[in-house]
Amino acid sequence: MPEAPLERLQRQLIEKLSRTVSGDILAAFANVPRHFFLPSVPLEQAYEDRAIALKHDRGWPVSTASQPSMMAIMLRQLRLQRGHNVLEIGTASGYNAALMQYLVGHDGHVTSVELDAELARRAEVTLQASGYGRVRVVQADGAQGYAPRASYDRIIATAGVWDVPPAWLRQLKPDGLLVLPIWVNGIQVSACFSRLDDGTWASSDNHPCSFVYLRGVEAPPNFTKKLGASGMTLLGEGLDEVDTAALAMLLATDRETNYLDRFVDEVDVGKGLQLLPMLYTPPGMVFALYYLPPNVQAYGLEHSGLALIGKASAAFVPYNGRGAVETYGASESFLALHEIVDRWYAQGKPSARHFRLRLVPFTDDDQPAPRPTALPADAARYDRRYHTLYAWLEPTA
Repeated sequence: MPEAPLERLQRQLIEKLSRTVSGDILAAFANVPRHFFLPSVPLEQAYEDRAIALKHDRGWPVSTASQPSMMAIMLRQLRLQRGHNVLEIGTASGYNAALMQYLVGHDGHVTSVELDAELARRAEVTLQASGYGRVRVVQADGAQGYAPRASYDRIIATAGVWDVPPAWLRQLKPDGLLVLPIWVNGIQVSACFSRLDDGTWASSDNHPCSFVYLRGVEAPPNFTKKLGASGMTLLGEGLDEVDTAALAMLLATDRETNYLDRFVDEVDVGKGLQLLPMLYTPPGMVFALYYLPPNVQAYGLEHSGLALIGKASAAFVPYNGRGAVETYGASESFLALHEIVDRWYAQGKPSARHFRLRLVPFTDDDQPAPRPTALPADAARYDRRYHTLYAWLEPTA
Protein backbone atom coordinates (compact mmCIF):
# COMPACT_ATOMS: atom_id res chain seq x y z
CA MET A 1 0.00 0.00 0.00
CA PRO A 2 1.44 3.42 -0.93
CA GLU A 3 2.66 5.55 1.95
CA ALA A 4 0.19 8.29 2.94
CA PRO A 5 1.46 11.89 2.49
CA LEU A 6 1.42 12.59 6.24
CA GLU A 7 3.31 9.40 7.04
CA ARG A 8 5.90 10.22 4.37
CA LEU A 9 6.42 13.77 5.67
CA GLN A 10 6.71 12.61 9.28
CA ARG A 11 9.17 9.89 8.31
CA GLN A 12 11.35 12.32 6.35
CA LEU A 13 11.52 14.73 9.27
CA ILE A 14 12.35 11.95 11.72
CA GLU A 15 15.09 10.68 9.43
CA LYS A 16 16.64 14.13 9.38
CA LEU A 17 16.38 14.55 13.14
CA SER A 18 17.97 11.13 13.67
CA ARG A 19 21.29 12.70 12.61
CA THR A 20 21.10 14.90 15.71
CA VAL A 21 19.23 12.96 18.40
CA SER A 22 18.04 9.46 19.19
CA GLY A 23 16.11 7.52 21.81
CA ASP A 24 13.33 9.26 23.72
CA ILE A 25 13.78 12.61 21.98
CA LEU A 26 13.35 11.04 18.56
CA ALA A 27 10.34 9.10 19.89
CA ALA A 28 8.80 12.37 21.11
CA PHE A 29 9.00 13.90 17.63
CA ALA A 30 7.56 10.70 16.16
CA ASN A 31 4.61 10.70 18.56
CA VAL A 32 3.70 14.41 18.74
CA PRO A 33 2.42 15.56 15.32
CA ARG A 34 3.73 19.02 14.46
CA HIS A 35 0.85 19.86 12.13
CA PHE A 36 -1.62 19.77 15.06
CA PHE A 37 0.07 22.91 16.36
CA LEU A 38 0.23 24.65 12.96
CA PRO A 39 -3.35 24.25 11.68
CA SER A 40 -3.16 27.11 9.19
CA VAL A 41 0.12 25.91 7.66
CA PRO A 42 0.13 23.54 4.64
CA LEU A 43 1.11 20.01 5.60
CA GLU A 44 4.27 20.04 3.47
CA GLN A 45 5.50 23.19 5.22
CA ALA A 46 4.56 21.96 8.69
CA TYR A 47 7.05 19.09 8.36
CA GLU A 48 9.88 21.04 6.80
CA ASP A 49 12.89 21.54 9.03
CA ARG A 50 12.47 25.29 9.33
CA ALA A 51 11.04 27.88 11.68
CA ILE A 52 7.56 29.19 10.90
CA ALA A 53 6.44 32.66 11.94
CA LEU A 54 3.29 32.71 14.05
CA LYS A 55 2.93 36.44 14.66
CA HIS A 56 4.43 39.63 13.22
CA ASP A 57 4.86 43.18 14.47
CA ARG A 58 5.60 45.84 11.86
CA GLY A 59 6.75 43.17 9.47
CA TRP A 60 9.11 41.39 11.89
CA PRO A 61 8.29 38.00 13.45
CA VAL A 62 7.78 38.22 17.21
CA SER A 63 6.81 34.60 17.73
CA THR A 64 7.76 31.50 15.75
CA ALA A 65 7.39 27.75 15.76
CA SER A 66 11.05 26.85 16.10
CA GLN A 67 13.03 24.79 13.59
CA PRO A 68 12.64 21.11 14.60
CA SER A 69 16.37 20.34 14.37
CA MET A 70 17.13 23.27 16.71
CA MET A 71 14.39 22.11 19.06
CA ALA A 72 15.97 18.66 19.09
CA ILE A 73 19.38 20.13 20.00
CA MET A 74 17.89 22.13 22.88
CA LEU A 75 15.94 19.12 24.18
CA ARG A 76 19.17 17.15 24.10
CA GLN A 77 20.87 19.92 26.09
CA LEU A 78 17.99 19.87 28.59
CA ARG A 79 18.48 16.17 29.43
CA LEU A 80 14.89 15.64 30.56
CA GLN A 81 13.99 12.64 32.67
CA ARG A 82 10.72 11.04 33.68
CA GLY A 83 9.14 12.91 36.57
CA HIS A 84 10.98 16.19 35.99
CA ASN A 85 9.34 19.52 36.76
CA VAL A 86 10.00 21.85 33.81
CA LEU A 87 9.41 25.54 33.14
CA GLU A 88 9.28 26.85 29.58
CA ILE A 89 9.49 30.57 28.78
CA GLY A 90 7.72 31.20 25.47
CA THR A 91 4.87 28.82 24.64
CA ALA A 92 4.35 29.96 21.03
CA SER A 93 2.39 27.14 19.33
CA GLY A 94 2.67 24.74 22.28
CA TYR A 95 4.54 22.11 20.26
CA ASN A 96 7.71 22.21 22.35
CA ALA A 97 5.70 21.98 25.56
CA ALA A 98 3.95 18.87 24.20
CA LEU A 99 7.29 17.27 23.33
CA MET A 100 8.54 17.95 26.85
CA GLN A 101 5.38 16.55 28.43
CA TYR A 102 5.92 13.37 26.43
CA LEU A 103 9.50 13.19 27.72
CA VAL A 104 8.76 13.80 31.42
CA GLY A 105 5.81 11.42 31.38
CA HIS A 106 2.66 11.25 33.47
CA ASP A 107 4.53 11.92 36.72
CA GLY A 108 6.30 14.98 35.32
CA HIS A 109 5.05 18.54 35.05
CA VAL A 110 5.46 21.14 32.31
CA THR A 111 4.56 24.79 32.87
CA SER A 112 4.76 27.10 29.87
CA VAL A 113 4.58 30.90 30.16
CA GLU A 114 3.51 33.02 27.18
CA LEU A 115 3.34 36.83 27.09
CA ASP A 116 0.89 37.04 24.19
CA ALA A 117 -2.68 36.34 25.34
CA GLU A 118 -3.88 35.18 21.92
CA LEU A 119 -1.01 32.73 21.49
CA ALA A 120 -1.42 31.43 25.05
CA ARG A 121 -5.13 30.77 24.52
CA ARG A 122 -4.55 29.09 21.16
CA ALA A 123 -1.74 26.89 22.54
CA GLU A 124 -3.82 25.82 25.51
CA VAL A 125 -6.71 24.76 23.28
CA THR A 126 -4.37 22.84 20.95
CA LEU A 127 -2.62 21.08 23.83
CA GLN A 128 -5.95 19.97 25.25
CA ALA A 129 -7.19 18.73 21.88
CA SER A 130 -3.97 16.84 21.10
CA GLY A 131 -3.85 14.91 24.36
CA TYR A 132 -1.29 17.06 26.19
CA GLY A 133 -3.65 18.94 28.45
CA ARG A 134 -1.42 18.24 31.46
CA VAL A 135 0.75 21.14 30.29
CA ARG A 136 -0.18 24.24 32.26
CA VAL A 137 -0.12 27.35 30.06
CA VAL A 138 0.25 30.63 31.94
CA GLN A 139 -0.37 33.97 30.25
CA ALA A 140 2.19 36.30 31.85
CA ASP A 141 5.56 37.98 31.36
CA GLY A 142 7.99 35.10 31.51
CA ALA A 143 10.78 37.24 32.97
CA GLN A 144 9.37 36.47 36.42
CA GLY A 145 9.27 32.74 35.78
CA TYR A 146 6.37 31.05 37.55
CA ALA A 147 6.90 30.74 41.30
CA PRO A 148 3.73 28.75 42.15
CA ARG A 149 5.15 25.58 40.56
CA ALA A 150 8.82 26.07 41.51
CA SER A 151 11.33 24.71 42.11
CA TYR A 152 12.21 23.35 38.68
CA ASP A 153 14.54 20.59 37.56
CA ARG A 154 14.88 22.28 34.20
CA ILE A 155 14.11 25.69 32.71
CA ILE A 156 14.14 26.37 28.98
CA ALA A 157 13.62 29.68 27.18
CA THR A 158 12.58 29.65 23.54
CA ALA A 159 13.24 33.37 23.04
CA GLY A 160 16.63 35.04 22.83
CA VAL A 161 17.92 36.81 25.95
CA TRP A 162 20.60 39.42 26.58
CA ASP A 163 20.83 38.58 30.28
CA VAL A 164 19.31 35.89 32.47
CA PRO A 165 16.47 37.19 34.67
CA PRO A 166 17.34 36.43 38.33
CA ALA A 167 13.93 34.85 38.93
CA TRP A 168 14.81 31.97 36.63
CA LEU A 169 17.93 31.14 38.61
CA ARG A 170 16.09 31.42 41.95
CA GLN A 171 13.37 29.03 40.77
CA LEU A 172 15.83 26.39 39.55
CA LYS A 173 16.92 23.53 41.79
CA PRO A 174 20.61 23.58 42.83
CA ASP A 175 21.44 20.78 40.39
CA GLY A 176 19.07 22.03 37.68
CA LEU A 177 19.88 23.04 34.13
CA LEU A 178 18.97 26.24 32.30
CA VAL A 179 18.86 26.11 28.49
CA LEU A 180 18.37 29.33 26.55
CA PRO A 181 19.45 31.28 23.46
CA ILE A 182 21.79 34.01 24.72
CA TRP A 183 23.16 36.98 22.81
CA VAL A 184 26.95 37.36 22.65
CA ASN A 185 27.96 40.41 20.60
CA GLY A 186 25.65 39.85 17.64
CA ILE A 187 25.66 36.06 17.76
CA GLN A 188 23.12 33.86 19.54
CA VAL A 189 24.03 30.49 21.01
CA SER A 190 21.81 27.99 22.73
CA ALA A 191 23.63 27.59 26.04
CA CYS A 192 23.16 25.00 28.78
CA PHE A 193 24.02 26.60 32.13
CA SER A 194 24.63 24.72 35.35
CA ARG A 195 25.51 26.15 38.76
CA LEU A 196 29.09 25.90 40.02
CA ASP A 197 30.16 25.70 43.67
CA ASP A 198 31.22 29.38 43.65
CA GLY A 199 27.71 30.55 42.69
CA THR A 200 28.56 31.31 39.08
CA TRP A 201 26.99 29.55 36.10
CA ALA A 202 28.89 27.79 33.33
CA SER A 203 28.02 26.47 29.87
CA SER A 204 30.35 24.28 27.83
CA ASP A 205 27.56 23.11 25.48
CA ASN A 206 26.76 25.98 23.10
CA HIS A 207 25.17 25.86 19.64
CA PRO A 208 24.70 28.74 17.18
CA CYS A 209 21.03 29.59 16.78
CA SER A 210 18.62 32.36 15.82
CA PHE A 211 15.51 33.08 17.91
CA VAL A 212 13.20 36.04 18.19
CA TYR A 213 14.05 38.02 21.30
CA LEU A 214 12.34 37.98 24.66
CA ARG A 215 9.62 40.61 24.93
CA GLY A 216 8.36 42.35 28.04
CA VAL A 217 10.25 43.92 30.93
CA GLU A 218 13.47 41.99 30.22
CA ALA A 219 13.55 42.66 26.48
CA PRO A 220 17.14 43.25 25.36
CA PRO A 221 18.48 46.65 24.32
CA ASN A 222 18.39 47.39 20.61
CA PHE A 223 21.73 46.38 19.16
CA THR A 224 20.70 46.83 15.54
CA LYS A 225 21.29 49.70 13.14
CA LYS A 226 19.89 50.20 9.67
CA LEU A 227 22.00 51.74 6.93
CA GLY A 228 19.68 54.39 5.56
CA ALA A 229 17.25 53.11 2.95
CA SER A 230 19.61 50.38 1.74
CA GLY A 231 17.71 47.58 3.49
CA MET A 232 20.84 46.47 5.33
CA THR A 233 20.68 45.82 9.07
CA LEU A 234 23.78 45.58 11.28
CA LEU A 235 23.81 43.66 14.58
CA GLY A 236 26.46 44.00 17.26
CA GLU A 237 27.32 45.38 20.68
CA GLY A 238 29.77 48.02 19.45
CA LEU A 239 27.49 49.76 16.99
CA ASP A 240 27.32 52.93 19.08
CA GLU A 241 30.84 53.55 17.80
CA VAL A 242 29.70 53.33 14.17
CA ASP A 243 28.63 56.49 12.34
CA THR A 244 26.12 54.91 9.97
CA ALA A 245 26.02 57.96 7.69
CA ALA A 246 29.81 57.85 7.30
CA LEU A 247 29.70 54.07 6.83
CA ALA A 248 27.05 54.38 4.12
CA MET A 249 29.27 56.88 2.30
CA LEU A 250 32.24 54.52 2.63
CA LEU A 251 30.22 51.59 1.25
CA ALA A 252 29.04 53.71 -1.66
CA THR A 253 32.65 54.13 -2.83
CA ASP A 254 34.42 51.62 -5.04
CA ARG A 255 34.69 48.21 -3.52
CA GLU A 256 37.30 45.55 -4.12
CA THR A 257 36.60 41.83 -3.98
CA ASN A 258 39.45 40.06 -2.24
CA TYR A 259 39.85 36.42 -1.33
CA LEU A 260 41.30 34.87 1.76
CA ASP A 261 44.28 32.68 0.95
CA ARG A 262 42.71 29.88 2.98
CA PHE A 263 39.41 28.35 1.91
CA VAL A 264 36.46 28.91 4.24
CA ASP A 265 33.00 27.59 3.46
CA GLU A 266 29.65 28.69 4.85
CA VAL A 267 29.83 26.30 7.79
CA ASP A 268 33.37 27.45 8.64
CA VAL A 269 32.32 31.09 8.71
CA GLY A 270 29.00 30.65 10.51
CA LYS A 271 30.04 28.12 13.16
CA GLY A 272 33.71 28.80 13.71
CA LEU A 273 35.60 31.64 12.09
CA GLN A 274 33.23 34.42 13.14
CA LEU A 275 33.81 33.60 16.82
CA LEU A 276 37.34 35.03 16.69
CA PRO A 277 36.55 38.57 15.48
CA MET A 278 33.52 38.54 17.77
CA LEU A 279 35.62 37.77 20.86
CA TYR A 280 38.90 39.37 19.84
CA THR A 281 37.90 42.38 17.75
CA PRO A 282 41.01 44.25 16.53
CA PRO A 283 41.60 47.64 18.25
CA GLY A 284 39.84 50.52 16.55
CA MET A 285 37.37 48.24 14.77
CA VAL A 286 33.84 47.03 15.40
CA PHE A 287 32.56 43.51 14.79
CA ALA A 288 29.02 43.14 13.44
CA LEU A 289 26.77 40.80 11.55
CA TYR A 290 24.89 42.12 8.57
CA TYR A 291 21.58 41.04 7.11
CA LEU A 292 19.73 41.83 3.89
CA PRO A 293 16.18 40.64 3.21
CA PRO A 294 15.61 38.12 0.38
CA ASN A 295 15.96 39.58 -3.12
CA VAL A 296 17.54 42.78 -1.78
CA GLN A 297 21.02 43.92 -2.76
CA ALA A 298 23.00 46.78 -1.27
CA TYR A 299 26.57 47.94 -1.84
CA GLY A 300 27.21 44.84 -3.95
CA LEU A 301 26.10 42.54 -1.11
CA GLU A 302 23.14 40.28 -0.48
CA HIS A 303 21.95 37.77 2.11
CA SER A 304 24.02 37.87 5.33
CA GLY A 305 27.49 37.55 6.81
CA LEU A 306 29.97 39.20 9.15
CA ALA A 307 31.77 42.53 9.01
CA LEU A 308 34.80 44.29 10.47
CA ILE A 309 34.27 48.04 10.41
CA GLY A 310 36.94 50.69 10.97
CA LYS A 311 36.97 54.47 10.56
CA ALA A 312 38.07 54.42 6.92
CA SER A 313 37.89 50.75 6.07
CA ALA A 314 35.32 47.95 6.14
CA ALA A 315 35.43 44.27 5.21
CA PHE A 316 32.25 42.24 4.66
CA VAL A 317 32.38 38.45 4.52
CA PRO A 318 29.26 36.77 3.08
CA TYR A 319 28.47 33.44 4.71
CA ASN A 320 28.06 31.86 1.28
CA GLY A 321 30.97 33.70 -0.36
CA ARG A 322 33.47 30.79 -0.23
CA GLY A 323 36.23 33.02 1.10
CA ALA A 324 35.34 36.22 -0.75
CA VAL A 325 35.73 39.48 1.16
CA GLU A 326 34.16 42.70 -0.06
CA THR A 327 36.54 45.47 1.01
CA TYR A 328 35.62 49.15 1.11
CA GLY A 329 38.01 52.06 1.60
CA ALA A 330 41.48 51.31 2.90
CA SER A 331 42.80 47.78 3.32
CA GLU A 332 43.20 47.70 7.13
CA SER A 333 40.01 45.75 7.74
CA PHE A 334 40.86 43.10 5.16
CA LEU A 335 44.39 42.71 6.53
CA ALA A 336 43.02 42.40 10.07
CA LEU A 337 40.58 39.75 8.89
CA HIS A 338 43.41 37.89 7.18
CA GLU A 339 45.34 37.80 10.46
CA ILE A 340 42.23 36.48 12.21
CA VAL A 341 41.91 33.65 9.68
CA ASP A 342 45.58 32.75 10.14
CA ARG A 343 45.09 32.71 13.89
CA TRP A 344 41.98 30.57 13.52
CA TYR A 345 43.88 27.98 11.47
CA ALA A 346 46.85 28.08 13.86
CA GLN A 347 44.49 27.29 16.76
CA GLY A 348 43.07 24.26 14.94
CA LYS A 349 39.92 25.95 13.53
CA PRO A 350 37.98 26.16 16.81
CA SER A 351 34.21 26.01 16.39
CA ALA A 352 31.16 26.45 18.58
CA ARG A 353 32.11 23.10 20.11
CA HIS A 354 35.01 24.91 21.80
CA PHE A 355 32.98 27.96 22.87
CA ARG A 356 32.60 28.49 26.62
CA LEU A 357 30.48 30.84 28.74
CA ARG A 358 30.55 31.86 32.40
CA LEU A 359 27.76 33.92 33.97
CA VAL A 360 28.80 35.80 37.12
CA PRO A 361 26.06 37.47 39.22
CA PHE A 362 26.54 41.07 40.31
CA THR A 363 27.23 41.73 43.98
CA ASP A 364 24.46 42.61 46.44
CA ASP A 365 24.96 46.32 45.68
CA ASP A 366 24.37 45.67 41.95
CA GLN A 367 28.02 46.06 41.00
CA PRO A 368 29.98 43.65 38.76
CA ALA A 369 31.63 40.94 40.84
CA PRO A 370 35.39 40.33 40.72
CA ARG A 371 36.58 38.30 37.77
CA PRO A 372 36.80 34.58 38.68
CA THR A 373 40.45 33.55 38.93
CA ALA A 374 39.98 30.36 36.89
CA LEU A 375 38.99 32.17 33.68
CA PRO A 376 41.40 32.27 30.73
CA ALA A 377 43.26 35.57 30.42
CA ASP A 378 41.77 36.27 26.99
CA ALA A 379 38.12 35.71 27.99
CA ALA A 380 35.95 38.51 26.59
CA ARG A 381 33.81 40.38 29.12
CA TYR A 382 30.26 41.67 28.64
CA ASP A 383 28.49 43.46 31.50
CA ARG A 384 24.73 42.91 31.49
CA ARG A 385 21.89 44.04 33.80
CA TYR A 386 22.40 41.44 36.51
CA HIS A 387 25.49 39.49 35.48
CA THR A 388 28.85 39.72 33.82
CA LEU A 389 29.10 37.27 30.94
CA TYR A 390 32.53 35.92 30.03
CA ALA A 391 33.14 34.11 26.74
CA TRP A 392 36.19 32.35 25.32
CA LEU A 393 37.38 29.50 23.12
CA GLU A 394 38.97 26.42 24.63
CA PRO A 395 42.04 24.98 22.86
CA THR A 396 41.09 22.44 20.19
CA ALA A 397 43.60 19.85 21.38
